[in-house]
Amino acid sequence: MTQRYSKIIGTGRFLPNSPVSNDELAARLAKSNIETSDAWIRERTGIAQRYIANSDQTTSELGAHAARAALEMAGVEATEIDLIIVATSTPDMTFPSTACLLQAKIGATGCAAFDVQAVCSGFVYALATADALIKAGQARTALVVGAEVFSRLLDWTDRTTCVLFGDGAGAVVLQASDEPGILANRLHARGDLSNILCATGTVSHGVVQGHPFLYMDGQAVFKQAVTVLGEVANEVLDGAHMTADQIDWLIPHQANIRILQATAKRLGVSMDKVITTVDLHGNTSAASVPMALDVAVRDGRIQKGHHVLMQGVGGGFTWGANLFKF
Repeated sequence: MTQRYSKIIGTGRFLPNSPVSNDELAARLAKSNIETSDAWIRERTGIAQRYIANSDQTTSELGAHAARAALEMAGVEATEIDLIIVATSTPDMTFPSTACLLQAKIGATGCAAFDVQAVCSGFVYALATADALIKAGQARTALVVGAEVFSRLLDWTDRTTCVLFGDGAGAVVLQASDEPGILANRLHARGDLSNILCATGTVSHGVVQGHPFLYMDGQAVFKQAVTVLGEVANEVLDGAHMTADQIDWLIPHQANIRILQATAKRLGVSMDKVITTVDLHGNTSAASVPMALDVAVRDGRIQKGHHVLMQGVGGGFTWGANLFKF
């Protein structure tokens, strides 16, 4: 019996509106007597700009734009999709799922569609799920999307968090193949660390209960992220019987340039092999990994046959990795 694999055959991304530079953001915050600067933000994060959705732009809309770009690259019609998974922490509404709303927007009908919520690890979780369903014969062509309007969770009076995040979407088309594609996935979570990165607000009887904005213990998140990203990279490499020197490209979650640098150092991977886009769009949570992937595919760095290791880490506390041959 022929081994069934899943391969990434198309990528896409979408960023809303014009970029907001650090200087522009600092000017906005100054109106509320919040002091920050381009130098302060760049030194601590590596971020130069971010994109912010309008109030009427939804997660499903951003995701649909990215999905169409991925479908076009793949040469696949929306009607051929038989599985849609959207990774997001900022859904359009409580229900139905953002995946169902995106399905309608792109003209796909009848296929399975659901959301995955693992915050900044969401895309890695969603890709692993789609890979498993394809390998099990439950789907042939899957659309996997990471999309966020994270700006709506931010306290714009807290400069330690509001300068970090942005909005956007990334997508891939995954298809069954006789050739190796996704080689290994590893996923983890520690709910006992949920308090270091969370947005606890909920709606009950029409009233917001709890804190409506994102909270982050920056030092604790940094420490955990660097540790677990190094560990899960080695786990996924072991799962594929590979070593770090066989990686052509490393795509960590685009949260902070210091985390990217520390992860590469732990693995012994040169920064020349690390796809870095955090400077262009900030931390876009579940959208950051697929957007970085799309950038590197479209600019020609990632070529057919290259081995790529992608990593996510975020609230939950969650983390994971995917290793694939492009």
